[in-house]
Amino acid sequence: MNLLDKLNWRYATKVFDPSMKVSEDDLNFLKEAIRLSVSSYGLQMYKVLIIENPEIRKELRKASWDQAQITDSSHLFVFCNYTRNHDQQVDNYIQLVIDTQKTENIQGLKKYGESIKSSIANMTTEARQSWSEKQTYLALNNLIVACADQQIDACPMEGFDKQEYNRILGLDEMGVNASVIAPVGYRSNKDETKGRRKVRKTIEELFLTA
Repeated sequence: MNLLDKLNWRYATKVFDPSMKVSEDDLNFLKEAIRLSVSSYGLQMYKVLIIENPEIRKELRKASWDQAQITDSSHLFVFCNYTRNHDQQVDNYIQLVIDTQKTENIQGLKKYGESIKSSIANMTTEARQSWSEKQTYLALNNLIVACADQQIDACPMEGFDKQEYNRILGLDEMGVNASVIAPVGYRSNKDETKGRRKVRKTIEELFLTA
């Protein structure tokens, strides 16, 4: 199948087969796809937790309005945006650029880093939170497309109590916040939604050309 075939194949899986697990090789493929995601300034100002522990997932299910995908999927991806230490994250990124690209323009890069820090500092608290959470959705999209490529099922979800996730996973202490989640695994034959035709707007309705 080509990419469009695979995107037509995928859907937000409602019922996973708990007996089927994503292999280590496929899991590494998904991690790499997330790692290569775009992000604002290239900062990747987020962490991605992959939850396998069944006891933790039982607790998280309670904080997800008892949705079965949380416990029945193979792995649960929790995308978390940073809530503090933004300057340090920018400094770390600039140093990573210097180390990776072996550039001699160190002062120029450091000046660029200062401008990024200034832009972030000038945001209101609400704007900074919104901007930071949006970054996780970019990474989530890479996961969804990568899953489709490997014919692994996924279900992006916003239906969970973020504060409870933060408490259960100790995220406040890590300086991050649960933004969006995605159980991944393999669809169950009992999932009645898997055979439904995909509903999307037409090309003509969705796009405008100027």
